[in-house]
Amino acid sequence: MTPLHISGWRVNDAIHHPDRSTADAIAQVSGGGALQVSFLTDTMARISLVPKDGFREPHTWAIAPFPGCDVPWTGRPRESLAGFARPAVVQSQAANGETLLSSPRLSVRLNGGPQAVTQLHWQDASTGQTFVLDRPTSAYLSERRTQLVRHSQVRIPGEHYFGLGDKTGPLNLAGRRLRCLGQDSLGYDPKTGDPLYKHWPFVMVRTTEGLWYGLYYDTLAACTFDLGCEHDNYHGFFRSVDIDDGDLDVYLMVGKSPAEVVAQFVALIGGTHLPPRWSLGYAQTAMGLADASDAQQQLNRFIDECQLHRMPISSFHYGSGYSSRGKQRYVFTWNHDKFPDPKTLNAKFQAHGMRLVANIKPCLLDDHPAYAGLVNEGAFVRERGTDTPVVEPFWDGQGAHLDFTRPATVAWWQSQLKRQVLDYGIDAGWNDNNEYALQHEDAWSEGAQLPIHRSRPLHALLMTRATFEAQQAHSAEPVFTVTRAGPPGLQRYAQTWSGDNTTSWPTLKWNLRTGLQMSLSGLFNVGHDVGGFYGPLPDPELFLRWVQASCLNPRMVMNSWKEGGVSNLPWMHPEVTDGVREAIGLRYRLMPYLWQCFEQATLFHRPIIRPTFFNFPDDARCLQDSDEFMLGESLLVSPVLDQGQTRKQVYLPLLGDGLAWLCFYSRERFAAGQVHSIDAALGHLPLFVIQGSSIPVAQALPGQLPRHDDPVAEVLQF
Repeated sequence: MTPLHISGWRVNDAIHHPDRSTADAIAQVSGGGALQVSFLTDTMARISLVPKDGFREPHTWAIAPFPGCDVPWTGRPRESLAGFARPAVVQSQAANGETLLSSPRLSVRLNGGPQAVTQLHWQDASTGQTFVLDRPTSAYLSERRTQLVRHSQVRIPGEHYFGLGDKTGPLNLAGRRLRCLGQDSLGYDPKTGDPLYKHWPFVMVRTTEGLWYGLYYDTLAACTFDLGCEHDNYHGFFRSVDIDDGDLDVYLMVGKSPAEVVAQFVALIGGTHLPPRWSLGYAQTAMGLADASDAQQQLNRFIDECQLHRMPISSFHYGSGYSSRGKQRYVFTWNHDKFPDPKTLNAKFQAHGMRLVANIKPCLLDDHPAYAGLVNEGAFVRERGTDTPVVEPFWDGQGAHLDFTRPATVAWWQSQLKRQVLDYGIDAGWNDNNEYALQHEDAWSEGAQLPIHRSRPLHALLMTRATFEAQQAHSAEPVFTVTRAGPPGLQRYAQTWSGDNTTSWPTLKWNLRTGLQMSLSGLFNVGHDVGGFYGPLPDPELFLRWVQASCLNPRMVMNSWKEGGVSNLPWMHPEVTDGVREAIGLRYRLMPYLWQCFEQATLFHRPIIRPTFFNFPDDARCLQDSDEFMLGESLLVSPVLDQGQTRKQVYLPLLGDGLAWLCFYSRERFAAGQVHSIDAALGHLPLFVIQGSSIPVAQALPGQLPRHDDPVAEVLQF
């Protein structure tokens, strides 16, 4: 790799005038190109390495700074600085000749002089304290052979790192090497598996002094983050980001708490969609039901069993079995041998209070009835410079992926979604298998004029947007959709989850962390397949603990694919069915509070579920790994994640003003800032409330099962 030398910083005269459409400081890069620094807000700046021939990714689909306004379908021009406050920047000179640029909260020292120096020092403007600085040796490197770009910064031992989307293992990512590259990860290791489904190059850092900042690398190209795994004796302690033939375009944001940083990042990428309230209820799906040869009969029976077992439920998610022939799946078709009268079945679901979501996939097998026509229309990702679609293995066959960067492809998708899904009485699309893990190096996204290695996650984003907007046009109701994959921006449209997990106690434990990691990354509407998607059926204890651990997550969907066509169902183990019903009932009782959390997520960019340190950043004990999480501002949830455990040691964070924690059920008082031994019997989910909190709760109407829209019965005062 070749070091890129930065020299000749030039401060833009425009910082003294109203026109702020260009960077605040620009330096020349050896070999051509420029490094640009732009102050966007008092607490946010941007560092862009512009190649001599211009950006490799000329547009971005992530950056959406205008509230309520989406990015154009063709993307936002990458060079644009529109939509940002662009604060007044003060220029001064340090004693050593360096230039200092400062906003009210953020400063950068531009190393300069006659020598070619490649280091930026970012400081807290109020204290002058440096909180992040480029590595003094070879901070910026590039590789001609692969066009890889590397950015290295100084790593301070004791820093904490969070984010990067759906990452596994402990929340603190220090010491790990992780990739941002979405792929189908069925059966992944819940503690060490990487990468999973999302492309999410955002990392949040807690400094050893307690300051927080975030770094978002805005690229669709694959990235590898080394957060202290690698050591090189010649360069000291460092961390690095490798970008695979994409652009180095970094947004830096600083705050005094993780809440300040996460809120800035989510606002930067367009905020969070507020879904319809019914989507907060418990939901069921199971591939075994829709895959069965008598699928319509089985689903009819499922509706009846929900009533028989008095199980609250708000929606049913059709697996792709409605479109299957054998093991193969044919999107936007119905297998009428298994579903002789789907509209009547769907009407029965709706009559029993269950909204419907249907699985849809972006790849058409080569014997799909629409395949030949779409080939002629150029609808698929193709080999560059040809009309030949890229054909690769997909669901026990060979197929081609739709090119969602082409308007005509989007139009076809939306028309089929309406005709084959929405007009059948189904409310929403579930965008699945959309990682676009194509291996052909010449695969080309025609509409965006990008190779597949720079556009894989873009297709997941645009597919989800196409589904969202089709539903928006079809109904005046608030839109709900789901996606398994995608980059920053997907939260503007969809809910997501941790993908195809495996039934085991370790999965239960580590999935909880993955959900919190996604929340810290700006993905707020998240959850996991309850009971495990893949692998053996959970035994009664594991099953109940999984339901309890998930009942207060933003998403609660029981989804499974098991050998022999069996499924995870709420009543699968009669000895714990009452406990399962009670845990689901708790979700519905707390629905008004949960809805408040969703509203706060949309209005103020605050996660719904959070590690305890998010709410209590000054309590160092909360930085330790634990099984606890906060639901909103007031509730602490402590699910049991270990087999056979009936008592838990729970740390309840420090509170000010002499406040204590109260048991949600009994109002028993627990001192803050201490570890307590808590009863955790099999049927019990430990749940605590901050003293002085008000928690609205709902009550089902007489003679009815709980519903997502039950009225507030009372506001509990703790």
